Amino acid sequence: MQYKGLTLDKFQVDAITSIENNHSVVVSSPTGSGKTLIADHIINKYINKKTVIYTAPIKALSNQKYKEFSTEYGKEKIGLVTGDITINPSAPIVIMTTEIYRNMAISKDPKLNKVAYVVFDEIHFINDVQRGYVWEESIIFSGKQIRFLCLSATIPNAKEFSDWISAIKGHTVDTVINDNRPVPLYRKFFNPDYGITTLEDIRKKHEREKSYFIQRKNQANPKTHIELISLIKDQLPCFFFTFSRRRCQENALELVKSNMFKANNDINKYVRQKLYNAPPEINKLKSVKDLRQVLPYGVGFHHAGLLPIIKELVEELFSKGLIKVLYTTETFAVGINMPAKSVCFDSMKKFDGINFRYLNSKEYFQIAGRAGRRGIDKVGFAYAVIDMDDFNYSTLKNITENDTDPIKSQFRLSVNTVLNLIKLHNTEEIKQILCKNFNTYQKYGKKYNTVKTTEIYRNYNNLYKKLESLGYIKNSKLTEKGNFSTKIYYDEIAIGEIFATKFYKTLTEYDILLIIAALAYENKPKDEFFNMIKQKSVKTLTSKIKSDPYLKTVKQFSFIEPLTAVIYPCYKRSTIFEIIDNTNLLEGDVICLFRQTLDIIGQIINATDDLVLKKTLKNCENKIDSSMEDIDII
Repeated sequence: MQYKGLTLDKFQVDAITSIENNHSVVVSSPTGSGKTLIADHIINKYINKKTVIYTAPIKALSNQKYKEFSTEYGKEKIGLVTGDITINPSAPIVIMTTEIYRNMAISKDPKLNKVAYVVFDEIHFINDVQRGYVWEESIIFSGKQIRFLCLSATIPNAKEFSDWISAIKGHTVDTVINDNRPVPLYRKFFNPDYGITTLEDIRKKHEREKSYFIQRKNQANPKTHIELISLIKDQLPCFFFTFSRRRCQENALELVKSNMFKANNDINKYVRQKLYNAPPEINKLKSVKDLRQVLPYGVGFHHAGLLPIIKELVEELFSKGLIKVLYTTETFAVGINMPAKSVCFDSMKKFDGINFRYLNSKEYFQIAGRAGRRGIDKVGFAYAVIDMDDFNYSTLKNITENDTDPIKSQFRLSVNTVLNLIKLHNTEEIKQILCKNFNTYQKYGKKYNTVKTTEIYRNYNNLYKKLESLGYIKNSKLTEKGNFSTKIYYDEIAIGEIFATKFYKTLTEYDILLIIAALAYENKPKDEFFNMIKQKSVKTLTSKIKSDPYLKTVKQFSFIEPLTAVIYPCYKRSTIFEIIDNTNLLEGDVICLFRQTLDIIGQIINATDDLVLKKTLKNCENKIDSSMEDIDII
């Protein structure tokens, strides 16, 4: 079968055949094998007939797909909705984060009545402990007419997942599995003492040394990455995945100082051209100074802490073949269509927000799968740096031998889910919906709807009682406060207690911006804020919060005073560059804070009927937009 001049693989033909039969499809195929071509077929099929929604797990991927599809189909036919950014939302093809789609589905947004297909890119994110429930609810609450294309790298239990969707949605869901990588993957391991070798060889040498009581020194050699790159110089370009933004930058500088590569003046010309119309203050940022130091040598770094235009610059240089080694964080492995000849891991462990843990097999293969460029490389290379101070042979073997991690349910009830269930469904419908999650299906199979799922009912009842005690539910119906919070998807109770009561009427415009920013802020242990604004009004605000029975329990409000360092200058319309000087947060993290704040402001505007509050919130939006006007937001 030919499509756009390409001869399709069997799995692509099978998936397209299913779509032609109006079936949903779950596609399990290695990274880089051409899964998105199937989504492309759906878009071509429906672009002039119905709506297609393309969901992505992260905003960076949503933004990238928006650029790709706009180039392919024309900007007038493509929309983008990510919470803080809304462009052409009534377009026939709308790209959005999965959370946005879930919010529309659970609230029965009438816009979804015209949708033919929803594409869930990277559907294995359903395994994410914190966010996985979003994908389950997206499927559970979708309308009957909607069909799904679920794309993922290897899913061991793809058939079970398809059967679950078919059982709860009542239509045919086909499973398409492709185990063949277009470019074979060569997987090896590296340790400074043993060189590039197999995991089995490392185990044998390690056990031999232990038996002779040999102790190695300096296992955690900071130059290990340079040694590895020197050994694979004929296998570049390379992604060097590093689970620390700071270390990405440090490693890039170290590699350049090793004098391994010669400078290329063409890169400097491209950088100057790219930044020609950018604000001159960009060049004063440490990250940009570091990049301008390493890029001429074909070395770069890429992470979420960079400004959008700088990330775009790095991506463009890499796609042009001008970057030999790119140190990058895990997000570059999610969906972004830029393979390399080699992939390196600086560690097989990462910090997941709670503690350090080994990668799971899906994470390993997701990243390793970036190795090997179709039509260019005969084989891709993946190398993992092994730290012998923490060597666990059996664990590493399980992670790297096969992608064995199945999709597992992470279903949990949120406040918003419970409120929308009560608003839009009767008691019997709620009971049926509570049984439809993937966890219940995994336990009971096709009998899922005949089993009383005690744990889920208990969680539902506990949340129901809590919401009832706080005045969100009365006489089995939602109160005004409850209805307000059906449109809030983040800290629903805290926002409800402020903006669906008289509390916000005691606040100034600045207070409102500050309090929303505190809810949006994601604290990290090493975050610092300088030049905090210690005003009497801030103390008054914190006193009001502490006197409220519920709000005093919200930990986020303890950051109100530190956040004055960035929110007060924003309120006074300082530039983003002036604001960045008041914190050690990376510039991308400051932008993320403001975008999250904009997202919450938008939710409150949508939820409230108070025209005065809407106007105040719009003013807050304008203050943030003014501070960020020099920054590319896509």
